[in-house]
Amino acid sequence: MYFTNNYLKQHRRNKLLKITEEEVAYVAHLARLDFTDEEHAKFTSQLNDILLYMDILNKVDTTGIKPMSHAIALSNAFRNDEEQESLSVEASLANAPDSNGASFKVPKVIE
Repeated sequence: MYFTNNYLKQHRRNKLLKITEEEVAYVAHLARLDFTDEEHAKFTSQLNDILLYMDILNKVDTTGIKPMSHAIALSNAFRNDEEQESLSVEASLANAPDSNGASFKVPKVIE
């Protein structure tokens, strides 16, 4: 992170622009967005930082690294669909606060 922050600060000082305010205004016009001059300057700066960061990422050697679709490894959390014996009524109602024979008993809710 230190490298990227210094890299961005250095290029801001050198006023290295990857995108101009005119280009931001043109894209905003195409997107039918209306920005104030202050917003144009802010978005130009933010987009410039993003594009400078993309330059940093393009310098990273990624040979031998397989492309991925997600940042963390995902595995299937489902178990196999195998037939098992169901819970008995007694086991199902064992922790119920109140039951009525073969069913849960709950308070009546009427508004």
